[in-house]
Amino acid sequence: MAKQYWLLKTEPTAYSIDDMKRDGKTQWTGVRNYQARNTLRDLMKKGDLALFYHSSSDVTGIVGTCEITSDALPDPTAWDSKDSHYDAKSSPANPIWYCREVKFKQKFKQPISLSDLRNIKGLEKMVVLQKGSRLSVQPVTEKEWELITKQAK
Repeated sequence: MAKQYWLLKTEPTAYSIDDMKRDGKTQWTGVRNYQARNTLRDLMKKGDLALFYHSSSDVTGIVGTCEITSDALPDPTAWDSKDSHYDAKSSPANPIWYCREVKFKQKFKQPISLSDLRNIKGLEKMVVLQKGSRLSVQPVTEKEWELITKQAK
């Protein structure tokens, strides 16, 4: 199957590109939207690449890249009553929420802000730029990936 591309959103106060660089890899946990969960669980594949996006920050935008390195796994934060992503309806025997392991690839020298993205010809239809687009896991086309990674250099 052909490589696919994604955008993963996170608030840098929760988990930043610097955290990812330090850790090298992490489980991408805490997704609590069914559409984003289904994308993460059913469409994403090992070897796919993702743009790392900081939301709710001074500079909102793409700050680096990572690689998907696992199949979908039940999200253990759903069963931890001390975790902010706890869901009493989910259990190891009947998981509702899933995660993926992701590996750090690159931190961009400078973030590509949301306003910068809006000014790059060819990104007009990018999901993150569409009004009301708030999902934390979004598809990215190969063309969009190429334009963004070229812009980062």
